[in-house]
Amino acid sequence: MLRPHLFVLLTASLASGACGADVTEGRAAAEAAAVSVSAVTTSEQPIARFIRVSGTLTAQEDAEVAAEIAGRVVATPVERGSLVAANADLIRIAAAEVDAQAREAQANAAQIEARLGLAGGAAFDAERVPEVANAKAAYDLARTDFSRAQQLYDGKLLSQSEFDQRSAQVVAAERQYDVAKNSAAQQYQALLGARARVTIAQKALADTAVRAPFAGAVGERFVSVGDYVTRGTKVASVMRIDPLRVELTVPEQYVSAVATGRAVTFEVDAYPGETFTGQVRYVSPAVTAATRALTLEAIVPNASGRLKPGFFATARIEEALRRPGILVPAAAVRTIAGTARVFVIAGDRAEERIVMTGQAVGDQIEIASGVKAGERVATGGVDQLVDGVRVAVR
Repeated sequence: MLRPHLFVLLTASLASGACGADVTEGRAAAEAAAVSVSAVTTSEQPIARFIRVSGTLTAQEDAEVAAEIAGRVVATPVERGSLVAANADLIRIAAAEVDAQAREAQANAAQIEARLGLAGGAAFDAERVPEVANAKAAYDLARTDFSRAQQLYDGKLLSQSEFDQRSAQVVAAERQYDVAKNSAAQQYQALLGARARVTIAQKALADTAVRAPFAGAVGERFVSVGDYVTRGTKVASVMRIDPLRVELTVPEQYVSAVATGRAVTFEVDAYPGETFTGQVRYVSPAVTAATRALTLEAIVPNASGRLKPGFFATARIEEALRRPGILVPAAAVRTIAGTARVFVIAGDRAEERIVMTGQAVGDQIEIASGVKAGERVATGGVDQLVDGVRVAVR
C-alpha cells in the first residue's frame, strides 16, 4: 500500500509528463503548419514626389469701390453676394444737377463753335471764321486800291497826300486782318476749354452710376437708398472669384523644388475627398526671415463658384526630380500603435520588420527604410503572420 504523499508525487509526475507531451506536440504542429501568403519582390523605381504644404484661398481681385461724385443715393440694385458683370451698376446717385451742368457745358461749347463756323464737327481753320474772312476781304481790297494808286502816283496823276492815305489804309486793313486771326485763335482755345468742361460734365453724369470694375461677387454693400455720399465714400466691395488664388507657404528646404508653371493639387475641408488643380503663377523672390518659408501663389479655375475665398487648402506640389524609392502594396504594411511593420520572407520564415514609410503612389506606398531592394515582402495573408512563423508563398 502506497503512502499518501508518495501517491501525490506520482500523480503530479504523470500529469507533468502528459502536459509536456501536449506542448511538444502543439509546437510540432505549429512548426508543421505553414501559413499561405502572397509576396512581391521589391525593386527601386523612380517616384513622383510631392511637397505637402498648406495655404489659403483668396480672391483674384478684391476692390472696395468708391463714389467719384457727391450726391444722394437713389438706387441700390445689388445685395451682398450678388453676382455682377463688369460695369454693372452697384448704386445710382441722383443725376438731375450734374445732367443740367452737362447740358450747360454743351450749350457753351456749341455757341463758340457757331461763332467760329465749325458746323458739323469741321476742323478749325481761321480763314473760315466770318470775322477773319471779312477782315481779309477788306485787306485784299485795300491792297488793290493801293496798287492802282501806285500806278497813278508813278504817272504823276495822284497827289502825295492821296497816295499816303491809300498806303495807310493798306496798313490798317492788314492790322485788322491780324487782329481778326488772333481773335479767332483765342476763341478756338476757349472752345477747347469748353469742350474739356463738357467732358468733365459728362463724366460726372456717368459717375452717378457707380459700376463694378470687373465681373465677380459683391462682398458687401456699405450704403443704402437715401444716404448722402461724397467723393471717395466706399459704397461696395467686389471680389473676382473666377479664377481664385491659393497662397501657399513652402519650407525653406523645398525652395529649389518649386517654380512658376508647376501644377498644384489641393483639397479643402468643405469638399472631403475632392481634389482641385491649379498652376503656380508667382514665387516670392525672398524667404521670410521669421518663418524661414517661401510664399507662392497658384491660379485656380473656379467657374462653378464652389470654392470660396478664405478656404483653408492642403496642397501638393510635384518636385522636379524623380528620385528612386522602394514601393510595396499598401496591404503589405500593418500599423500597430503608430508603428509601421512589414513581413519579409526569409527562406520559409516570415521576419517582422519595423519600417519607415514615405510617399504614397496610388495603392502603393514607399518604404523609406527597413527593407532593401530584392527582398520579398508578404502582401496577402499578412493578418495571420507573426515573427518567425513558417510560410508557403503562393
